[in-house]
Amino acid sequence: MALDTTALNRQMTHFDGHDQIWLFGYGSLIWKADFPYLERRPAHIHGWSRRFWQGSHDHRGTPEAPGRVATLVRDPAALCHGMAYRITPEVLAPLDVREKNGYLREVVSLCFDDAAGGRTEGLIYLAGEENAAFLGDAPPDAIAEQIARAHGPSGPNRDYLLNLAEALRELEVEDPHVFDLARRVVDSIDEAAHP
Repeated sequence: MALDTTALNRQMTHFDGHDQIWLFGYGSLIWKADFPYLERRPAHIHGWSRRFWQGSHDHRGTPEAPGRVATLVRDPAALCHGMAYRITPEVLAPLDVREKNGYLREVVSLCFDDAAGGRTEGLIYLAGEENAAFLGDAPPDAIAEQIARAHGPSGPNRDYLLNLAEALRELEVEDPHVFDLARRVVDSIDEAAHP
């Protein structure tokens, strides 16, 4: 699959004819909602785990030194918590550009975590292992080191990770993978500052 998935996403017809769509964010979309939305609600999806297995060549790294950002991997017993946004279809065009580095729109069933509860169908942007920017698993120290060093047009890769960890804490969500990587990155920053 091409590194830039913008054109592929624009061919998706999952919600053609709808005047609004639910979008589930599990990475930077939780804490960086730089798009218009009608409503925002905490939510989760079943059967997926968040992992820092996707390369970022355009936002949090460069083609020569990619960063690592979140994607989802199938995990039948897992719940992945994040934020759902009710958006209008025209919001998808700029999101397709934002998520162009290997992410494709996929339909999921999402469950709301607020007092009103309920469930609905929505979209995620998923970077599967067949995409050109997929990095896959690695030892946690290696992932943390790559995140600590990478920097791209959207800023340091570590900011993405640490902002995500903070957003999950605010949602009162436990995510051992994210929190372990955040601890390792903070430790490496402390060690660099106080050798």
